[in-house]
Amino acid sequence: MVLTLASALVVLLTKNVLYAAFSLLGTFLGVSALYVLAGADFLAVAQILVYVGGVLVLLIFGVMLTNQQGNKSRGRNDITTESSNRVLGVFVMLGFSATLLYTFGRARFLTIQDSLFEALEPTSTTQTIGVELMTNYVLPFEVSGILLMAVLIGAAYLSTKTKN
Repeated sequence: MVLTLASALVVLLTKNVLYAAFSLLGTFLGVSALYVLAGADFLAVAQILVYVGGVLVLLIFGVMLTNQQGNKSRGRNDITTESSNRVLGVFVMLGFSATLLYTFGRARFLTIQDSLFEALEPTSTTQTIGVELMTNYVLPFEVSGILLMAVLIGAAYLSTKTKN
């Protein structure tokens, strides 16, 4: 948890975009580890596949393939941000943190006694989600797949140079 928070702070405070992207990798992996510790193994794998495998790789390729020359005044080719909204970012983070702490403070979590906890066996949520997706929720699953395919075809069409 400490590594997750530390890498999130690096994302917030660094001006180098590439360092922020690699720190975001640590944040995503840390959140995935927290999902594993919470017993949500499907969410942990989905976090790694979607965010680390998709969003973060796209962000790193976007940073590396830009034609910016970087900061040549210091003899380096770093891509840095010109943003000066750190104070606003810290205030937003403090507001979200206060809201989260207030919510956790007011929540009434159920406690499980030790004898009851020993009787429970850990189960995988992946099998349950897979069975539900392929039985009760197969129509919304297939419709969302068709919709995503239509979006992909539309994006490929819009990105072509010659339009017919």
